[in-house]
Amino acid sequence: MNEIKNALTDYAEAHTSGESDVLRELREHCYAHYEDSSMLSGFFQGRVLSMLSHMIRPQVVLEIGTYLGYSALCLAEGLADGGKVITLDIQEDTNTVARSYVEKTEYKDKIEFILAPAVDVIPNLTETFDLVFIDADKPNYTNYYNLVFDKVRPGGFIVADNVLWSGRVLEAEKDEDTQALSDFSKMVLADERVENVLLPIRDGLMLVRKKV
Repeated sequence: MNEIKNALTDYAEAHTSGESDVLRELREHCYAHYEDSSMLSGFFQGRVLSMLSHMIRPQVVLEIGTYLGYSALCLAEGLADGGKVITLDIQEDTNTVARSYVEKTEYKDKIEFILAPAVDVIPNLTETFDLVFIDADKPNYTNYYNLVFDKVRPGGFIVADNVLWSGRVLEAEKDEDTQALSDFSKMVLADERVENVLLPIRDGLMLVRKKV
């Protein structure tokens, strides 16, 4: 993945509050041992997610796509008292790593892991979500959005990662993932029930606020 990276983003990162020791350890472990390390939210995006969570003060966060648990930990930092993060994934090996790092933190009792396909799990969740973070298989982004929408409180937020897809969304010929992300962004923009802003952070973050 080609992140949006230049001297100004380096400057922005250098003037951003640091991550926790556990997050730094997890990030370094990922970069050292995983060829797909670009899937990790990373330092700057992680700080953005943490800040958003602190601003929203969610009672319940749903994360679709756990990977190594970095973003779940960032989102947990801003939870309201008694709040929780529910994080969904299907990869047992990375989920085991995620659980091991979460166990080292004060959020170990605030993050609930579910290892099952999100399309099967979401319809059975009874919680109302203040914040949903979508960072999983790209062809299902629109499905995930539609599945969670009625479970998001009015005024709640949906955040989707990778919507710029290394710039490939600008290409005339698009593969399946790229086309799915392009279609997702167009769908969100046309949805009169929401307001949205696409932030050119890292690989693109789509912020969506449910109006009603």
